[in-house]
Amino acid sequence: MATGLAVPLALSALGGALIGHFTSCVWPQILGLTLLAGLAAHRWRLLMLLAIVAFVAGQLWWVRGGELPEGLSRQELVLEGRLTTVSGDAGRARLEMVVDRCRPRAEGLPGCEGLSRVRLSAYDAPPMSRGERWRLVVRLRPPSGFANPGAFDYRAWLWREGIQATGYVRRDPPPQRLEAAGVSPRRWALSYLDDMALSPRTARWLAALTLGAGERLTDDDWDLLNASGTTHLMVISGLHVGLVAGFALWLARGLAWCLTPGGWRMAIWPWWLAGAAAVGYACLAGLEPPALRAMIMVMVGLWVASGRHAPGPWQAWWLALALVEIWDPLAVWRPGSWLSFGAVALLILIWQGRPRPKGVAGWLWALGRTQLLLAPVMAGAVLLAFARLAPSAPLVNLVAVPWVGSLMVPLGLAGWLVAWVPPLAEFAWGVFGRLAGGLAAGLEAAVRVAPLWQPDPTVAGPLGGALIVVGLLWALPGLSMRLRLAGTTLLACLPLWLTPPVPGPGVLRVRVHDVGQGQLVALRTAHYRALIDTGPRFASGFMPLATLWPEGQRFDDVIVSHDDRDHAGGLLGLVDSHLVGRYLAPPGSELPVATEPCVAGRHWRRDEVDFRVLWPPARVEGLSDNDRSCVLLISAGRRRLLITGDAGARVEHELVAKLEGPVDVLVAGHHGSKTSSSPGFVAVARPRQVIFSAGRDSRFGHPAPVVVRRFRRLGSCLWNTADDGAVTLWLGGGRGSRIESQRQPDWRRGGVGGECLALESPPLKPAAPR
Repeated sequence: MATGLAVPLALSALGGALIGHFTSCVWPQILGLTLLAGLAAHRWRLLMLLAIVAFVAGQLWWVRGGELPEGLSRQELVLEGRLTTVSGDAGRARLEMVVDRCRPRAEGLPGCEGLSRVRLSAYDAPPMSRGERWRLVVRLRPPSGFANPGAFDYRAWLWREGIQATGYVRRDPPPQRLEAAGVSPRRWALSYLDDMALSPRTARWLAALTLGAGERLTDDDWDLLNASGTTHLMVISGLHVGLVAGFALWLARGLAWCLTPGGWRMAIWPWWLAGAAAVGYACLAGLEPPALRAMIMVMVGLWVASGRHAPGPWQAWWLALALVEIWDPLAVWRPGSWLSFGAVALLILIWQGRPRPKGVAGWLWALGRTQLLLAPVMAGAVLLAFARLAPSAPLVNLVAVPWVGSLMVPLGLAGWLVAWVPPLAEFAWGVFGRLAGGLAAGLEAAVRVAPLWQPDPTVAGPLGGALIVVGLLWALPGLSMRLRLAGTTLLACLPLWLTPPVPGPGVLRVRVHDVGQGQLVALRTAHYRALIDTGPRFASGFMPLATLWPEGQRFDDVIVSHDDRDHAGGLLGLVDSHLVGRYLAPPGSELPVATEPCVAGRHWRRDEVDFRVLWPPARVEGLSDNDRSCVLLISAGRRRLLITGDAGARVEHELVAKLEGPVDVLVAGHHGSKTSSSPGFVAVARPRQVIFSAGRDSRFGHPAPVVVRRFRRLGSCLWNTADDGAVTLWLGGGRGSRIESQRQPDWRRGGVGGECLALESPPLKPAAPR
């Protein structure tokens, strides 16, 4: 099969994306020299491919090079730019801005001229609209996110979206509108929808399905779509753009038949008109990455369908992939891109060489066969990409795809065609609303019967791969039925062998989660699960705990060290989504759950692991809130772990006599603050490993440099969730403690003496102006 330039173009663009993401700035020089060599040798094809590599890599270098410098973290900056996304409510708006100008307010700070796109929160902000230009005073920080095993990687998402900093808008000085939004058909259409007497769901789904306004969907909408495996139906995809292009082609060819009955089949302009309709609709939908990807795929598909010097299906597939990668290199890192191209590739495999279906029965059989062959491959790909599986998705999509594609989308678009006659638009959209209500009811029923499944990450990978192989066994042509049945049977037994790893008897797994400025420690033995603290709850209402596990987890104990929001903020998330055997907290704690007293002398043993409370005493009068913290000493064999909450130096003095010797691991008190980890306590505890649970770029500056140096002089190995992400260690089992981190910073990999000598005191940053 001849592939021409399509495959080299796609591979060159992919190579450029990989180089731009993974390599250092030495590569521009190497690429430049290679380009010069190709030019000198008159190797024009090679020169073109190298130019594509350089162009794609250069775009990614530009995005990465424009990220906010560390020295500007939490400093006040003045931004001028245009808003591209505005969502949220009156209390808190979520904004994305394309930055035209950036400058620090204070003197002597690094410049930020390379900053081009930021994501902001604005509290009690004035009314803002997409397309307006504003001058904002903001505090930003470099792109970052929590790093926990199996949890959503926010940092990677920011990279995929090209966002170079996140932060919030300052109220003083107030935001200043510089320029009103220009004329925008999309904005007009959304305003028109707002003025129509439609139900909230109809308006939301109509905006998302026809205009690509996914930001109008609520969290409940997205939860329902995710749980039913139908998220792909609610974004502007090849289905929507293809319908518009197909309708335009049908109208244009009909007009061509009327104008030139004898030569309408040879007319070229209907195909150009269909392409223009696809481009126009994608632009109307905001030309977001899914719409851009769909537009390119439909344009290439129109070329193939026209038959005029057109490539074959596989050439077209590679060509579309190359164009998407060149136009939007960040698409390489978006799972949705590969799901789309993977689905199209599988459709080519399924249909290549098969005759066109005939009659209603033939089309129904073809649709069912296609969906059944697509379902396991797409389910496996979603498992690999998102570690979740919607069991009802194969059957639901058999109905939902034609329901949305053949009924709802055409009705929604028809309403826009007759929007100039409001009664006709209201009729079309009224039927659309009834269909949307029926679809939502069906999805809710399917999710109740087969809810979303989120397996352990160690299980999701092998199971996802097995589903993909099963789908390919039945989709690939030429395979014998015996091979297909044998392979399917063997892979169907895989779940029987896949079980999440659990510690053996006498072994304790400890995970200090990355939750920002707060603390959440998960403990696990063979048959026992416990949490020490629940992490913070932020002003927006977000709780990091909500991202760590799927709903319905069972915890035997939850020990709340004390009732500060950074330790107890996630309690409501536990109550709403998980099952807890008992809660323990210091006497006098004000918590939204009933608790048993966590006091000195309390002791329990699970799976040969001992848990003992060292502090506080039964009477806590006169103690500060921090000094009432539960202090827990855990022994797994000869290995000991100490967690002191926010207890200060006064309590540490009392603990010295209770420790009875050094400990192996210490979760540093009060996140590494100067009020804890006093010299006398550190000298007695002598921990081999010290873990600071602290926030990245936190205004508190934890851990304090004096504390870091104190532990380093002792020879302790230091870990910080702000840099290392979640820190996991195993104690007991007759072996020494084993420890690993979710994030591997470059300085830790390359530090002199290995991991334990690489942690430095945090640099002192200039104070942000008030």
